[in-house]
Amino acid sequence: MSFLASAVNGIHRALPGKHKSSPHSVLIILSHAPYDGDTTWNAIRLAATLTEQGQRVHIFVMNDATDVVRVGAAPAGSEFDLQAMLRGLMARGVRIKICTTCVNRCGVARGEIIGGGVLATMADLAMWVADDDRILVF
Repeated sequence: MSFLASAVNGIHRALPGKHKSSPHSVLIILSHAPYDGDTTWNAIRLAATLTEQGQRVHIFVMNDATDVVRVGAAPAGSEFDLQAMLRGLMARGVRIKICTTCVNRCGVARGEIIGGGVLATMADLAMWVADDDRILVF
């Protein structure tokens, strides 16, 4: 093997998350108001489908999307129970992190967040961005 081919091969082995034999990982960032249209509903449906296909899924909730994890936030007569859908994903191993700064900015207390979600920081999001294979923002 030439020096150049050896060096390139070493670079590929050193890059985290590249050339894995394990399933792909997908980070879904929820940023949109959850009950303003179907954006969040479709993101959660996609997460469920990816999970069913054996992909590893992470969800990071921030900005206006924090209402999706706030207990009692669903408007009366909502067509879909987005929180039940999220709980179902967590039961299947999907990790959900919630931006602490966004929660504080929106005036949501820790006890008002659905169980299973973890309060997190921008550093946590940055780590997922660096580690996951694909990133989708809704």
